[in-house]
Amino acid sequence: MARMTSSDRPLLNRRLAEFGTTVFAEMSALALRTGAINLGQGFPDTDGPEEVREAAVRALRDGRGNQYPPGPGISELRTAIAAHQQRRYGLSVDPDTEVLVTAGATEAIAASLLALVEPGDEVIALEPYYDSYAASIAMAGGTRVPVTLRPAEGRFRLDLDELRDAVTDRTRLLLINTPHNPTGTVLTREELASIAELAVERDLLVVTDEVYEHLVFDDAEHIPLASFPGMRDRTVTISSAGKTFSFTGWKVGWATGSRELVTAVRTAKQYLTYVSAGPFQYAIAEALRLPDSYFDGFRADLRRKRDLLGEGLRAAGFEVYQPQGTYFITTDITPFGEKDAYAFCHALPERCGVVAIPNSVFYDDPDAGRSQVRFTFCKRDEILDEATSRLRRLAS
Repeated sequence: MARMTSSDRPLLNRRLAEFGTTVFAEMSALALRTGAINLGQGFPDTDGPEEVREAAVRALRDGRGNQYPPGPGISELRTAIAAHQQRRYGLSVDPDTEVLVTAGATEAIAASLLALVEPGDEVIALEPYYDSYAASIAMAGGTRVPVTLRPAEGRFRLDLDELRDAVTDRTRLLLINTPHNPTGTVLTREELASIAELAVERDLLVVTDEVYEHLVFDDAEHIPLASFPGMRDRTVTISSAGKTFSFTGWKVGWATGSRELVTAVRTAKQYLTYVSAGPFQYAIAEALRLPDSYFDGFRADLRRKRDLLGEGLRAAGFEVYQPQGTYFITTDITPFGEKDAYAFCHALPERCGVVAIPNSVFYDDPDAGRSQVRFTFCKRDEILDEATSRLRRLAS
């Protein structure tokens, strides 16, 4: 039992009372304890490009970034981020005033919400949502309002009427994630246009989490919400290097937007980590300048791994929702006669030697995702083969 103060007030801030150890830490610890294959937490089991790793080594040896870097991030990285936005999407941002380097996308999200949301403000988020969203909204004193993506015709879909109905006079901000973790949904141009029209009509701010921007498959395309009419000056666009270059431990993220928005986010960010990842910033500046062939090859390799894992999961008996993006596959366990994803995932290491994540923890209403389980496919082929071989025990 947690120790109380003399007034019997709990030690943990009441805004965070509903949050404990993250499900990722819990399930990764379970993988270590049982020796199971970890297809739960989304981190690659191989490093990214050698030339990017060597760029970090050079920076360390040359003494670049070993002391505090500039608060907004080193100029080389901010310039590379601005060039990336222009080259990929035709978005023009000033590297000196409209780009902020953060300790991963997670800090960028937290800083954005702490800066832009006041107690009592409502924040609409697409659920199931990445767990830091709920915690960041709570720390800002906001009220989260979920709009649920629901499975239909083999994928998860956004109900635009439900989104519009969720907006009230207290709504301050929309928190949009596309490509969407955990469902793998990529919002279409038409859906994004409707979201943009709603934001302009109701004068809403928008924070977009686009960390999987380079992982879109098949006919899907990633289109930044900031590129739509009326959105540039009301959107904070967030991305990071971890997912694109397979160096998740470096924690190099960024936020872009208008000067006013980035200034607000930087005000909050400077009191969180202040600065981080000095030498790695130089390496990511080089990574962002890699030729298109790198990004194309990276995407093709992950698409192949998606298909490899998806086929194995279907063979094992899961209902599989084909992801259009990210490196996660959401499945349904009802074909096994199972209904409780949390219990299923806790038992899975002993049953099959594999760890996965229960999607129910990503919903305000756990019943909405009660039977959904998420697997990651950003692993070596032999690991995916072995995992699906083990999971086929379920079919028997």
